[in-house]
Amino acid sequence: MTTIAKVSAASSDQAMWGRVLSLHAHVERRLTQALQRKHGVGLSEFRALECLVRAEDGALRMQELADKVGLGQSSVTRLVGRLFSAGFVARDFCPNDKRGVYAVITDTGKGRYADARGTYAEVLSAALNAAGSDPELTGTVQSLRSAL
Repeated sequence: MTTIAKVSAASSDQAMWGRVLSLHAHVERRLTQALQRKHGVGLSEFRALECLVRAEDGALRMQELADKVGLGQSSVTRLVGRLFSAGFVARDFCPNDKRGVYAVITDTGKGRYADARGTYAEVLSAALNAAGSDPELTGTVQSLRSAL
């Protein structure tokens, strides 16, 4: 590959990635506003509840939850603290490793997730539809939707 071809490919990749990031920001903003307004939870809290609902026994070690939600250890600790204060999760200690802490979803947390997931799905589709009408993002939305 020539130097010119490499620069062109890098520029193309950067442009594509910029469109993905723009789409991501647009969708995240809409989801955050709707979840907070209608259900009193942020997007990270919703995603954590979703991970816990899907986890075996409704529990994940803190590091597993951090990896699944895409947060660092200290951020997920604060996130679980907020969920704990709201009554959406409980904390449990790992029987084999006293340093290991699990986040365990409560019935209240399951209820809040169940209430919010319809809003999430509705707003996600609406945000993608709106972004799809933006000439700069139309191709990106179409590509992502056809990838599945």
